[in-house]
Amino acid sequence: MKSFFTFLLLFLCFGASAQFVDKIEDHVEWVNPLMGTDSKPSMSNGNTYPAVGVPWGMNLWTPQTGKMGDGWTYQYTADKIRGLRQTHQPSPWMNDYGQFAIMPVTGELKFTEDDRASWFSHKAEISKPYYYSVYLADHNVTAELTPTERAAQFKFTFPEEDHSYVVIDAFDRGSYVKVIPEENKVIGYTTRYSRGKLTNFKNYFVIQFDKAFDFTGTADTGIYKEGRLELESEHAIAVIGFKTKTNEEVNAKVASSFISFDQAELNLKRELGSDDFATTKAKAKELWNDRLSKIDVEGGTIDQIRTFYSSMYRTLFFPNKLYEINENDEIVHWSPYNGEILPGYMFAGTGFWDTFRALYPFLNLVYPSINKEMQEGLINAYKEGGFLPEWSSPGFANIMIGNNSASVVADAYIKGLRGYDIEKLYEALLHGANNEGPMDAVGRRGAPYYNELGYVPYDVGINENAARTLEYAYDDFAIYQLAKALKRPKKEIELYAKRSQNFRNLFDPSTGLMRGKNEDGKFQEPFNPFKWGDAFTEGNSWHYTWSVFHDVEGLIGLMGGKEEFVKKLDSVFTLPPVFDESYYGSVIHEIREMQVANMGQYAHGNQPIQHMIYLYNYAGTPWKAQYWVREVLDRMYRATPDGYCGDEDNGQTSAWYVFSALGFYPVTPATDQYVIGAPLFKKATITLEDGKKIVLKAEENSDANKFVDAIQINGKSYDKNWFNHFDLIKGVDIDFTMTSEPNKSRGTSQSSFPYSYSNNK
Repeated sequence: MKSFFTFLLLFLCFGASAQFVDKIEDHVEWVNPLMGTDSKPSMSNGNTYPAVGVPWGMNLWTPQTGKMGDGWTYQYTADKIRGLRQTHQPSPWMNDYGQFAIMPVTGELKFTEDDRASWFSHKAEISKPYYYSVYLADHNVTAELTPTERAAQFKFTFPEEDHSYVVIDAFDRGSYVKVIPEENKVIGYTTRYSRGKLTNFKNYFVIQFDKAFDFTGTADTGIYKEGRLELESEHAIAVIGFKTKTNEEVNAKVASSFISFDQAELNLKRELGSDDFATTKAKAKELWNDRLSKIDVEGGTIDQIRTFYSSMYRTLFFPNKLYEINENDEIVHWSPYNGEILPGYMFAGTGFWDTFRALYPFLNLVYPSINKEMQEGLINAYKEGGFLPEWSSPGFANIMIGNNSASVVADAYIKGLRGYDIEKLYEALLHGANNEGPMDAVGRRGAPYYNELGYVPYDVGINENAARTLEYAYDDFAIYQLAKALKRPKKEIELYAKRSQNFRNLFDPSTGLMRGKNEDGKFQEPFNPFKWGDAFTEGNSWHYTWSVFHDVEGLIGLMGGKEEFVKKLDSVFTLPPVFDESYYGSVIHEIREMQVANMGQYAHGNQPIQHMIYLYNYAGTPWKAQYWVREVLDRMYRATPDGYCGDEDNGQTSAWYVFSALGFYPVTPATDQYVIGAPLFKKATITLEDGKKIVLKAEENSDANKFVDAIQINGKSYDKNWFNHFDLIKGVDIDFTMTSEPNKSRGTSQSSFPYSYSNNK
């Protein structure tokens, strides 16, 4: 009894202290795929779904709680599941393409999505990156699935029942199913997609069961016909069934292809073969552990470790592979740009407006080989579509702004990726920079105005014009950087260097903010810096003023010097979260997420301002960056269903967390620098693809010790506010000395500041 009271006393005294985890084993088991799933159109806590797949796999799988065609595929607060769905959905706003669903049913046949839907509970749900299981209460069936890149295995545990079924829903907008009883097989295709105009688009699937069918049929528009084995219609559904015993397991192997039924069969044989469910599950888990263990973190709390790996998991899906391997072991793809079957790589499902900022720099550091494939895929996209995609879903999607493919291409090459046709990609960048595309979001909307005036005017019918100008200027910087690396003609290099300074044309000295400008050179009136949209994209002037990634020194000069610049940065956090939503006609979810976060005008839930905290490093107050980075890490992320503070967006918001938790961030992609923040863990080890290691230590790190007092690299004192990419990838030991009080002398001199174009022409 005495020992119990001793334990109780210790718990009461020290129980509130954080328990640190020293060594991570089985990395994938720290991931919560439900992080961010408690979302809705009016309030995003991530807008994610529990994605079951393998890194960059062609297909993902997810339980579907929403109605067919609803982008909110899975919502944590839902209580019914309509099917287990193959998905390629990058976000609910983009919706899906090539989807179909599989659902077990017992008793009376129910095949429409409403009728077959079953109650479920998170208490009887297991969600892992490599495995999903759920008890479907209305049917008394446990459904399990485990994935490969282009295939998956299902296991259904049925009750004793004379009528147990599996419903295969090929969705509407044109689909086909065929039941082949003699082979225990169902094949079909779906043509459903949400974005763009696709040619020859079909997602072919084949499903091989391990139990003979006692019942077969197909359904169309709510009408079921027993014994009809083949159906092509607006909305085709196949039904197969059997008599089952108590706890009888029925297994199904599923594969798909964007090329043909034969290719789907080949994908099934190549990726599943004779493997049973447990083997596929073990392989998928091993693959996840291999990818996630490229970063080992130690000395964090249980919550921090879970949040780190749950975020890292989200960085490893998009863009997903759209290519396949044919019978001759050749890499081939169906082209979303011209509908043909062509050789080479292809990827889809990402928006560069989001992901150029941190996701692609993350790949370039930790997984460069997959981004080399992605760069080759971009070459094919340009050849087949005439432009680089800025949003691919799976082809050109007319959404968002900017020409940020320039950043994605340039950053890869500047960071050392080689072995692909960079000259062709450079040609693509010049083409995109100087031409309007076939839709607003491809090429550069307003390119003639921008190239002549140095900005996209407010009053010429082009929306989000100021945001376009600022992004084009940075994109021109990326082209300038690549042009220098490729030793292009001097005149060409100078042209893009000059255009990179076009941000200056929108700076309003009277407000110290960026502002829309009319064609006649006058600033637009009236000006409300809190107005979302209009001249800006999903933000206001307080957010977009900082979108001068490449020349922060130039922005400091416009604002009147470092002191005024720091005051302006501080104001973002001290201003009230007021807003003007009149451009949209209602409060969009990004506005609401800023309002409720209690961080003033700082809107971390959306991308335009996510780099802004690190800008303190350019003005001699790095401790302020350290403070605010830790605030965002601690307050805005958690491995829970409401764990994000806005849209996760294809790995970008997660990549911010991963980089920032390690202690640095790529403020300016297309340079070789990362700006230093403050590490979250006592130790982190990044194992690079060649086996070299980046070891980051911060032994005194804690909730209180959030400030960087000193840094040593390989035992030598280091006073810069940035790390060099090529120094890191040689393998390096970095030691942070952490303290509870800010060191206001370290990193304060001009020589410590990160890259700015104005200082490095």
